[in-house]
Amino acid sequence: MIASITGISGHAGSAQTDTAPSVSSIRLPRIETSAALTSAVLVSSAPALLPRPAVTQALLTGISMAIALAIAWSARRAIGTRRPARIRYQAWAAAVGALIFVGAVYSNILWQNRLRVAMEADTVHWRYAADVVCGAVCVALALCGLGLAVARMCRVLGGTRSVILIAIVGVLSYYVAAPALWSAMTDSFSVSNSALDDTVTAPITTTRSGGPSSLVPWHTLGREGRKFVSGGLDPATVRIYVGLDSAAALDRRVELAVADMERAGAFERSVVVVAIPTGSGWVDENAVTGAENRFGGDVATVALQYSDKPSWATFLFAEDDARRAADALVRAVATRAAEKSTQPSVIVYGQSLGSVAGSAAYLSLRQTHSRICGAVWAGPPAGAVNTESSTVLSNSSDPVAAWSAELLWSAPNPATTRRDAPTPMWLPIVSFVQTSVDLAAALDVGAGHGHRYGTDQGTAMPRCR
Repeated sequence: MIASITGISGHAGSAQTDTAPSVSSIRLPRIETSAALTSAVLVSSAPALLPRPAVTQALLTGISMAIALAIAWSARRAIGTRRPARIRYQAWAAAVGALIFVGAVYSNILWQNRLRVAMEADTVHWRYAADVVCGAVCVALALCGLGLAVARMCRVLGGTRSVILIAIVGVLSYYVAAPALWSAMTDSFSVSNSALDDTVTAPITTTRSGGPSSLVPWHTLGREGRKFVSGGLDPATVRIYVGLDSAAALDRRVELAVADMERAGAFERSVVVVAIPTGSGWVDENAVTGAENRFGGDVATVALQYSDKPSWATFLFAEDDARRAADALVRAVATRAAEKSTQPSVIVYGQSLGSVAGSAAYLSLRQTHSRICGAVWAGPPAGAVNTESSTVLSNSSDPVAAWSAELLWSAPNPATTRRDAPTPMWLPIVSFVQTSVDLAAALDVGAGHGHRYGTDQGTAMPRCR
């Protein structure tokens, strides 16, 4: 198979010709192999939304090269082996491919530095290129070696035995390995959520959950809840949080949240912000601080945890839990606010998965609950949020806000995004690949870029009176 990839032909001792080089001659890849590798490098080196470390870029390039080789080999097997092209054509194809490889890596560095300057990060130089090239080659060789080993094993076993083995591995993975892995991950998330951080101390003010006279014990708030209630510059502002461990059932957690709001005087403030957390229960401190600055401290913020798993896991497997929790909390808070003699305005806020769950509640309740007067969505996933009558904050460099299957064949709509960094040109398939890779590093940048947002999440909230 190696010979078929590299284009070796002829036999030992045969005369060297223009079309069939001997084993002792220079071994050159076939033209289609050079074309496949060049295409892989171009796709993997295309401009991205976010800066990347060399390791990430090397992995992407190496995997792309291995996939390209596999496709070229499979196509050749399906179409049938043909005589290699003349050696000078192979040489030209390899030389042009090598030049394009160098140009693509250099262009990638220029683009990386444009992004890094815009995001106030350190620029990269030739060492970055060397790391990418060496890493990509190593990854591609390792994957090709693995592929050769699997192919050789399948040839030894034969077609029928190979199919049976693959079927057994698939069944065991689906019914045994995947559930065991998910169970282990779930236990890990739960332990992480409950673990106490000695650097985060319980509030001493009565306006916070977990503090003196609070109906919600400190140890039940969860990791993100404890950070939420202990944060902020003004301890007099009201922050209410109910964690998963605070009560077993959703209805009970909602009742507990409203009761603790009553105790802390939340409904005596002019504005109540219902913050819908992300999957792990996280509420962005920038948003809460921004809201407290926006309304001069005359604001209360309440949040309810509905999951202890990362947003991606909750989005895939428990999105309904997020929607039910958001609807129940917004409904209960708006209802109680309307019963007060001095009725506070209610604003719904959500970031990422929180915006998905919050927008559904906002749209269904704002017509029937008059105190709900506005909403702010930060970094909403592409196409997952109804933005009617709401304020949307979406960075142009945010892959979460850009990623969707439609990115394969159509450019994203820039109407609701704000340009915070150079934006790459949309390319079919290529932009989807690049944006998919960027999702892993969406939070690895400073506020105002990628999937991180600043205090303008709070200062953008409307004044409803």
